[in-house]
Amino acid sequence: MRLGFLGTGWIGRHRMEAMLATGAVTAAAVCEPGEAALADAVKLAPDTVVAPSLDAMLAMELDGVVIATPSALHADQSIAALQAGCAVFCQKPLGRDAGEVARVVEAARAADRLLGVDLSYRYTEATRAVRDLLAEGALGRVFAADLVFHNAYGPDKPWFYDRAQSGGGCLIDLGVHLVDQVLWLLGFPDVADLSASLRAGGEPLAPEQVEDYAIVAFRAGDVDVRLACSWRLNAGQEAEIGLRLYGTGGGAILRNVGGSFYDFAVDHATGTAHQTLVTPPDDWGGRAAADWARRLAAGARFEAAAADFIRSAEVLDRAYAAQFTG
Repeated sequence: MRLGFLGTGWIGRHRMEAMLATGAVTAAAVCEPGEAALADAVKLAPDTVVAPSLDAMLAMELDGVVIATPSALHADQSIAALQAGCAVFCQKPLGRDAGEVARVVEAARAADRLLGVDLSYRYTEATRAVRDLLAEGALGRVFAADLVFHNAYGPDKPWFYDRAQSGGGCLIDLGVHLVDQVLWLLGFPDVADLSASLRAGGEPLAPEQVEDYAIVAFRAGDVDVRLACSWRLNAGQEAEIGLRLYGTGGGAILRNVGGSFYDFAVDHATGTAHQTLVTPPDDWGGRAAADWARRLAAGARFEAAAADFIRSAEVLDRAYAAQFTG
């Protein structure tokens, strides 16, 4: 399958490498304005065509386009590619709000093309182990979930701090993973009773700001969910990332190890005892991209599960709205 890669900064290049390693796809074209990033991408695929724009790539009649550009561009670029007959794999968030996400999903449905989003935490062995516990009924009836993603750093690109370009702050940047992770594990139940508190610099968020700390609570089906995320939190380590599910028959505890962004462990808890199910290492970062590439090569087209991207985006929209409406 012939792919075009739109944006080959660090994450775009990493996903490109993961896709090419499957042997299912080739890099027919690359479009990247940064000279260093472009040079690194060409090293991965020396025979690729360097395209000056997305339109130029689409004129090559590609099978798919991989998008790793600033968030404000995701929806329109995805729609353009889909309408040109290409499948799409896009970095998160797919859109800055649920309306943009819905437009992309509808374009994929109309074109009958595979749509993927890089919600990579679904693909960790740790998250899969938690899903297995749920499938086995090992937790009993789940009634509570706590999730965190605290980052000791903030983004290094100015557009992240412009709400018009980013759609928001740490909640849409990091919380998008938490919302997707818990709803995916629970089977995307209806969400109700949502409340949120968003802050910037320790103060309640003003409409023109982007948040660097967020707490969101809601009910997902019969499960009470609480999540918190942040940029530049004084947490004493590089990152704190975790998921805890509590049920009538046991608990699942997913945690990052040693403050790592990449290493995770999972315990199955019963009372005061626990059994460790997963420990590092786990090379998971490119699995979502590789899985999309393999499914594309196998002939996959539009999947109804793409509508779940809208449901997650709606939760984020409601959290931002709750901050200012109470």
